[in-house]
Amino acid sequence: MSKHVLVTGANRGIGLEFCKQYLEQGYEVTAVVRQPSDELTALNVTVIADVDVSNAQQVATLPVKLTGKNIDIVINNAGVFHNETLENMDFVAIERQLQINAIAPLRVVHALLPLLKANSKIAMITSRMGSIADNGSGGYIGYRMSKAALNAASVSLAHELKAQHIAVGLFHPGFVQTQMVNFAGDISPQVAAERLCQRIDELTLDNTGGFWHSNGETLPW
Repeated sequence: MSKHVLVTGANRGIGLEFCKQYLEQGYEVTAVVRQPSDELTALNVTVIADVDVSNAQQVATLPVKLTGKNIDIVINNAGVFHNETLENMDFVAIERQLQINAIAPLRVVHALLPLLKANSKIAMITSRMGSIADNGSGGYIGYRMSKAALNAASVSLAHELKAQHIAVGLFHPGFVQTQMVNFAGDISPQVAAERLCQRIDELTLDNTGGFWHSNGETLPW
């Protein structure tokens, strides 16, 4: 019986590459999206559409749609990116980033807990911009806040789920050429996903709660 991975935000970029690469590894893949892209529907994956991860009612449908299935890996990849500064403050955008980047992954994990089992893994796609120690420039206030909040929640989850033999990892993809950053990155989504799959493979109960760059570097909090 093949292992099962669920990926949020899977219609493009890193999320789409996760689907492709786990398919190549023989996994059963479930993609959770608001609207599927043509590239995603062309893959041999199960697509659960019309799910905004910040919508509590829509997320609550996930375990119902997956009844009878266990999940080996949950990848919380969906996210949103804005930039605010003191000169150009947008509190609506800040709240949206907190909802989607920090609260939604916790909501997804909470909803899917009944489908997880011993040795399941939870991968939080975060950012080094959530590191307080690494912030040397300011700016991006909402994004930094949202990823720092995600990191805090993920470490708590790692502690609480250890007794159930479920590991939680926090992973920074790198500066990736995706639509989120207007394709200005320095590595491709394919390379980022390859590295992240390796980091997820290395995730165990012994290193649960760790914060890593996709290249394997341990990141500061």
